[in-house]
Amino acid sequence: MSWWQDMVCYEVHPRAFADSDGDGVGDLSGVTARLDHLKDLGADAVWITPFYPSPLADGGYDIADYKGVAEDLGTASDVDELTARAHELGLKLIVDLVPNHTSDRHPWFEEALAAGPGSAERERYLFRPGRGADGELPPNDWQSAFGGPAWTRVPDGEWYCHLHAAEQPDLNWRSHKVRDAFTGVLRHWLDRGVDGFRVDVAHALFKAEGLPDAGPGQHTDPWRNHLMPYYDQDELHPLYREWRALLDTHPAPPGAVAPEDRVMVAESAVFDPARLARYIRPDEMHQAFNFAFLEADWDAAELRRVVDGSFAVPGAAVTWLLSSHDAVRPVTRYGSLRRARAAALLMLALPGSAYLYQGEELGLPQAEIPVDRIRDPLWERSGHTERGRDGARVPLPWSGEEAPYGFTTAPPSRTWLPQPGDWAALTVDAQLRDPDSTLRLYREALRLRRAHPAPDPAAPPTWLSTPGDDVLAFRRGALVCAVNVGSTPVPLTSLALPGHPVLGSAPLDGAVLPADTALWLIDPLSSEGSADDPRH
Repeated sequence: MSWWQDMVCYEVHPRAFADSDGDGVGDLSGVTARLDHLKDLGADAVWITPFYPSPLADGGYDIADYKGVAEDLGTASDVDELTARAHELGLKLIVDLVPNHTSDRHPWFEEALAAGPGSAERERYLFRPGRGADGELPPNDWQSAFGGPAWTRVPDGEWYCHLHAAEQPDLNWRSHKVRDAFTGVLRHWLDRGVDGFRVDVAHALFKAEGLPDAGPGQHTDPWRNHLMPYYDQDELHPLYREWRALLDTHPAPPGAVAPEDRVMVAESAVFDPARLARYIRPDEMHQAFNFAFLEADWDAAELRRVVDGSFAVPGAAVTWLLSSHDAVRPVTRYGSLRRARAAALLMLALPGSAYLYQGEELGLPQAEIPVDRIRDPLWERSGHTERGRDGARVPLPWSGEEAPYGFTTAPPSRTWLPQPGDWAALTVDAQLRDPDSTLRLYREALRLRRAHPAPDPAAPPTWLSTPGDDVLAFRRGALVCAVNVGSTPVPLTSLALPGHPVLGSAPLDGAVLPADTALWLIDPLSSEGSADDPRH
């Protein structure tokens, strides 16, 4: 079994993680200094969101140099130190690859604007003439995921495609120059010792030939823009087979995992399990994010349907996540910390890999960002109706009684994003002192998860509850999980759960499983039981 099949991967958004130099912005040296937190938590890998040079029109996902390091985050040496420290602690390092679009400040795009229509430079992007008598209308009706048309007109009259912000022009992946350049980017970071890549917007690189209109219905939900028929093209898969072959064979420097142990993860917003499974065939991606689980409501029937659907393709790698830098934090999304804690035990008990987003282990709620501090382009492009994702990207609270809570030595007015004034009880230090804290719950859950691994991370759990129950109960090896998703307590005797309780997301009185509560048990009679548990 490969390490990534049941790994726990911790996502770091570096500008909001830890600041080492007092300028109010988190940086790579700050990440390096705090890697012990991830090790102590029980993570196996760390995924770092983009640290490359960027004008920050979209939180660093508008990249001007794919082989460089943003000045406010550090230097190439800082990347090397981060990589070395992660490997010293036994953590794998995964970095972002953003191949769908560049920044409009990327030299390629600047060259394309200067060269004009019909030039070889413009072939790297999706430039097209407009419609209408004078080309005054966009080439088609596509909409940006951030609101408004997915096209912007340049002074010479042509339009360029951008499925996200206008500052993020989409690349033309039918150009061999683009393809060759990204092979070079992969080689560059493999030579620096990274252990894998998370591929941003992996479903969208190739657009349907002819760029046809999407037609009615595309405006109902801008976040579902990723599911339009001009995405998820068959041409993606030969490309990913090329990349997989490179990962499997390119020599690894000292400290990095062996080539055959590297991992490539698709951020692919494809919700049909059969189509999503095409990305994780044996010679393509290793994993794909399970957005259906992240977006599921707190409803027993829906959660069970999503879990069963996630195992629809036998043998395929399965992932679970409750949050990310793009999602509303679980405490706010589910409506309570109690539910978020129960959801965490549900996720961590399921076979497969789990992705945690920084601050999830602290039970942080979504923060309210003052209008004058909002950075997310959604705010402007939505006409000030969508506040965007900044509320999940607020700097972590590490210690102290008031902002900036040990994140930086700079005053709160200079932090990357403002922190709420009531987070003193949510700091890492405060929660380490509280045996009932969310941080302590995550630490113990990850310890037990490691002590009692799933016999087969690609195999579905064994259901102990029946469809229609408010309690979701299942077994993964020796570990048994029960989650009361209903609104009333359920007598434990009615559940007939095997084993003895070892962990609860909320206090238990011994007789009932309260509403919005999860319980873990270890079955000492299971053939997969672990001697690590002293109660065996």
